[in-house]
Amino acid sequence: EAGGIEPRTTDPLLRQMRAQAELAIETADVILFMVDMKTGLTAADQDIGAMLRKSRKPVVVAVNKVDRIGDTPQEVYEFYNLGLGDLHPVSSQHGLGFGDLLDAVLAHFPDEPHEEDEERDTIHVAVIGKPNAGKSSLVNRLLGEERTIVSDIPGTTRDAIDSILDTPEGRIVLIDTAGLRKRGRIEDDVERYSTIRALAAVERADVCLILLDATEGVTEQDTKIAGYAHNQGKASVLLVNKWDLPEKATGTLEEYEKRIRKDLAFMQYAPVAFISAKTGQRVPRVLELVRHVFEQASLRLSTGMLNDMLGEAMAMTPPPTDRGRRLKIYYATQVGIRPPEFVFFLNDRERMHFSYERHLENQLRHNFGFEGTPIRFIYRERERKER
Repeated sequence: EAGGIEPRTTDPLLRQMRAQAELAIETADVILFMVDMKTGLTAADQDIGAMLRKSRKPVVVAVNKVDRIGDTPQEVYEFYNLGLGDLHPVSSQHGLGFGDLLDAVLAHFPDEPHEEDEERDTIHVAVIGKPNAGKSSLVNRLLGEERTIVSDIPGTTRDAIDSILDTPEGRIVLIDTAGLRKRGRIEDDVERYSTIRALAAVERADVCLILLDATEGVTEQDTKIAGYAHNQGKASVLLVNKWDLPEKATGTLEEYEKRIRKDLAFMQYAPVAFISAKTGQRVPRVLELVRHVFEQASLRLSTGMLNDMLGEAMAMTPPPTDRGRRLKIYYATQVGIRPPEFVFFLNDRERMHFSYERHLENQLRHNFGFEGTPIRFIYRERERKER
């Protein structure tokens, strides 16, 4: 979803919305263009139509505020002047015409990926971080380290290329976001789009390599990018780049790692590696870490093993009591991987305090690993019937 496009504007907010809309067009599989029958065809509609025709993407035109769908009013037909093919009259207010509209949109959806793309040992990796952290140097270095690169495959955006690395341990696909290895047409664009492009890459990734600049430490933008990967449930590795540059006297590696752990407290589970994309120092280890966290995020525990651990965790630290009533956890089961997701059946979710949740997570990690991946808990209330 993008904001409204106002093609001829000097307002900075509207210009930014237009830039976002352009990026949305670039990354979309199909574009839904909404026009207003009551207003009629405007100059702005014509400009947007020209922009969409140039994009060469499939476009579905929805003409809104049409209160009679069966009997199409004359005013709808002028929108054929946009040169974007069939029109789909709808009424958002009355919920009319949306079945046909959705059918038209779905007709343009890409086919399911080929089975070979979905192989268990294919890992999609996104290299993310703020501009100038060294993302392109790292990608080029990774491609240079592995001489078995077989081909380039088209990415989701028009000018992005995903690079395939075929290694003895399996295939790794480095997700390229438009402009990752090419300078943007306008310097400004690289800056403006970098975060949005990072978000699109995270959604497609199995593993995120979060690149931090050793000379700057953790910035607010780093925290936002890492937070997005965490919230999306992605396995992640924190890579401190340019480790050849900072004065070693300012603090040892261990102290630097402690600082990162403090600044990115929500991501304690992610391994930290210090690298130099420029010199290639420790870069070969990056792919080992990618495989490791992918495997950890794919772990599936049997219900028996999980409940044995749960019994031990509750014996070690009994569940909290609230106003005389104790939290009871009857059993747990794993319902998903990447990220690992667990459902706990209990008597009262209000009594599941954050500190006890953390205790259970720590015990899971202590017993089974899950390094590099967030863990999700879901609670279901269930009162056990007394016999």
